[in-house]
Amino acid sequence: MLCTRAARRLFALTVLAAVALIVSACATGEKNDPTSKWDADRLYREAHEEFVANNWTRARELFEKLESRYPFGRYAQQAQLEIAYTYFKEGDVAQTISAVERFLKENPNHPNADYAEYLRGLANFNESPVLIGRWFGYRVAERDPKAQRESFEAFKELVTRYPDSRYAPDAIERMHWLVNQLAKHEVAVARFYLERSAYLAVIERAQGVVRDYPAAPAVEDALKLMAEAYGRLGMKELRDDTLRVLARSFPDRHAARAGADAVPGAAAVAAP
Repeated sequence: MLCTRAARRLFALTVLAAVALIVSACATGEKNDPTSKWDADRLYREAHEEFVANNWTRARELFEKLESRYPFGRYAQQAQLEIAYTYFKEGDVAQTISAVERFLKENPNHPNADYAEYLRGLANFNESPVLIGRWFGYRVAERDPKAQRESFEAFKELVTRYPDSRYAPDAIERMHWLVNQLAKHEVAVARFYLERSAYLAVIERAQGVVRDYPAAPAVEDALKLMAEAYGRLGMKELRDDTLRVLARSFPDRHAARAGADAVPGAAAVAAP
């Protein structure tokens, strides 16, 4: 019994000590935080000044304090969007998308919901690997197009739900670019399979390009690869049918090559 009482007393003293330390730490934190007495107006004003000055981390810290202290104030929703943008400017794709999705979940009918969708598309939209590849031999076939697909879907959502948005025209242009890049990726994968004599895989990828991206310039190369694969498999009739489609689709460049021997089974396919 005495041991039990002593243990309880020791436990109570430990809890009291921990509470005292927490209260003391909070008081010290508030004392050392010059923003602790700022109202919502000043927090937003100071955060916006840092934002305009491109001090993204400091701006985000202030916006987060604003949202935490005044979650139902008139600045809270705007602060959420600004937080997402600071992550975007710092190149943190995961945090950008997380912040955007949180904003859209909590404010699905917000007047700036179109901007949030646009920002989500921009977060995954990144053409630098393609440009870098021209200088350093980057292979498109080795790049996971998941981010590009997600970017396309975000822009598509924007254009579908907010066709009159000020961001819609730019989103449409980016969608066209993304379609071309996705088609190029599939062609590069098909060429990768061709180099390894995986002819059925070549045909499957090439058919996917023709089916899913019919307006993309890469369709021409997809048809070439398809004809090449059919030829190497000895499927001359299918090869000839593909060549006729190629000639009809691109008459200026392939009218003189529409014969059965235009892309012989053992011929190499030129790189785009």
